[in-house]
Amino acid sequence: MGLFDFIKDAGKAIGLVDEAGAGERLVEEIRSLNLDVEDLSVGFSDGTAKISGRVKTQELREKVILAAGNVAGVEKVDDNLTVEQQAPQALFHTVERGDTLSAIAKKFYGSPMKYMVIFKANQPLLKDPDRIYPGQVLRIPEIKE
Repeated sequence: MGLFDFIKDAGKAIGLVDEAGAGERLVEEIRSLNLDVEDLSVGFSDGTAKISGRVKTQELREKVILAAGNVAGVEKVDDNLTVEQQAPQALFHTVERGDTLSAIAKKFYGSPMKYMVIFKANQPLLKDPDRIYPGQVLRIPEIKE
């Protein structure tokens, strides 16, 4: 649980121009990615998405946070999700201009060849390892050597 920062003007446009119905649109976005959240509820006010519900894993929790945060108009995600199976939180990385998954993998893992670890850790949010954009926030899981 906590508050996560995102770049308000970056991300998928789903019509968060006004606050009326914004929470429902964020719920639809999360559901469209087949992220399994029981009793999912999202409120939205002043650029902050407040998410509550229950998820099975920490990984799923992080993907739900990113699904909401990587939407244009969302500046913060207030996470109130309950996790059944606790685990250490992955690192988050905000993509900068010129970043590639290979460059990010080299920075975090010491090898550009481990880019698929990052790609897989961010599915279904990422559909193509060559399509990331500045301002997007990605999960960077710890890997065991």
